[in-house]
This record gives sequence, structure tokens and C-alpha cells, in this order.
Amino acid sequence: QVQLVESGGGLVQPGGSLRLSCVASGSRFSSYTMGWYRQAPGKARELVARITSVGVTNYADSVKGRFTISRDYAKKSVYLQMNSLKPEDTAVYFCNAENTYTSDWGQGTQVTVSS
Repeated sequence: QVQLVESGGGLVQPGGSLRLSCVASGSRFSSYTMGWYRQAPGKARELVARITSVGVTNYADSVKGRFTISRDYAKKSVYLQMNSLKPEDTAVYFCNAENTYTSDWGQGTQVTVSS
């Protein structure tokens, strides 16, 4: 099991940027596929972006070209750079760590895009 702590959410105007961070505990960070998910009020949780243990990434169509996921193995961290934010990006964003045996979640961080 891995503990995840997210940070970096907040209120931003449309067109603005935010960078989310997620720090993982434990010794096997490099083996996990790390992901960012989000959940808006009244909607199901959805995948935003994912990065595998070897750095392969994939994105939801709605964020392609605007969001970038990255990871730092030394810092046991994963990041989500969000640019050109839109009101529809408003949601609670969750960090996820997944391997063959487990899928663990952070507590979430709120992102609100509004003028």
C-alpha cells in the first residue's frame, strides 16, 4: 500500500494554469502506474492522465494539448501541469497509484476554474 498526498489546487480564472503535485510514501514508487483522476459534482470519477512506470503517458481527449503529466522518481512525486483551464475542468482531482496488487488514492484537491 502507498500513501498519497496531493497539493496545488485552488481557484483560477479561465485560461489560467495550475500545477498539481502528489507525493507518495513507500519504497516501490517506481513500479507504480500513477494517474490523475477528477470528479465533478454529480458526475462519476474520470481519468485525466496516466503515466506508467516507464514513462508512457495517456490523456483524456478533453485535456489533450492542455495538460501534462510527469513524474520524478527521486522525489516519489507525480505532477499535473494544467494550462488553458476551462470552467468544465472544475472538479476534485485525485492522485492514484496502481500496480498488479493494489490501487491507492489520495484525499483529493479542489480545482475551481471561474471568473
